[in-house]
Amino acid sequence: MNPEKAFIKKISKVKQEMSVSCKSKLKELRKDSFDEKDRFKELCFCILVAGSNLEQTKKAWQENKENFLTLKKEDLKKKLKESGCRFNQRAEYIVEARKSIKGIDFSKDSSALRESLVQNIKGLGMKEASHFLRNIGYRNFAILDTHVLKTLKKNGLINEVPKTLTKKKYLEIEKVLERVSKTLKISQAELDVYLFYLDSKRIPDK
Repeated sequence: MNPEKAFIKKISKVKQEMSVSCKSKLKELRKDSFDEKDRFKELCFCILVAGSNLEQTKKAWQENKENFLTLKKEDLKKKLKESGCRFNQRAEYIVEARKSIKGIDFSKDSSALRESLVQNIKGLGMKEASHFLRNIGYRNFAILDTHVLKTLKKNGLINEVPKTLTKKKYLEIEKVLERVSKTLKISQAELDVYLFYLDSKRIPDK
């Protein structure tokens, strides 16, 4: 059996075990459940989490949800540092994003929307933009984080975990997951949850 077929079989088994929990999680993340302020807060989480520890990021995010909306750069930088955020530039990205996000057309086709986010919001790459869109209810993107890439490597779908995940490489790997999700008749967002579970043995909570 080739690696992709074996992997599909493995995901099918996980799906049987975790489908209810997964769908419950995804149900929380709907496009109609976010106003502009909530959407911006989700964007801030994805700016903060890039290259950072997930649990520490969640702590800093929870402690500064309202601060993201109003604080000046230096004040926000101080608050984030107090919350354990080690990247000073993130405060600058968030303050700039207050203006940048106003120019983003959320009625665009989802692929064009992701591209617009990557091009116009500092601190967002393909992974972070995909994560943001997943968190506000989009279902057709993979979040190629360490958990997912390690799982794909372990199961023979990619030859190595890329040291640098370029846009070209990101889209190439995403195509593999698109084939898998189509075969299983599930969204890439649902597949992403199963991939995360395979590596961590838990459902992602953010």
